[in-house]
Amino acid sequence: MKLRSLRVESQPQLMIIPMIDIVFFLLVFFMMSTLYMVEQHTIPVNLPQAAAVQQDKPLSVNVTILQDGRIMFDQEEISLPLLAKRVSVAMAAQPDTVFTLRADKQINYEKVIAALDEIKLAGAHRIALASELKAR
Repeated sequence: MKLRSLRVESQPQLMIIPMIDIVFFLLVFFMMSTLYMVEQHTIPVNLPQAAAVQQDKPLSVNVTILQDGRIMFDQEEISLPLLAKRVSVAMAAQPDTVFTLRADKQINYEKVIAALDEIKLAGAHRIALASELKAR
């Protein structure tokens, strides 16, 4: 009888390849889920929509024009004449700074152009206008 030899041959084997697949899947899942947990710390504004929208650059300064006409340089409220000085200080600290102009869609177009003009007069060459992606 060969009963004893069958027991020796049927010992369980530890399969490591499926376990590596599961660990890799969990790693990718947690990496992707943390990307969606990042909050953008900006002032809420109703942006106009555009078909071709790009994401903000990592080294950017937000200049926001609120619906009531106030101008915000990042999180600080400033006046229009002071905007050029703040832009020139930011340019002196880091010359390749991208300035993102975010204006409420209800704001007067003249105020947007005045702010854009002040940013350009301060010497900024990289200026982006923020908008939201238009639903097709």
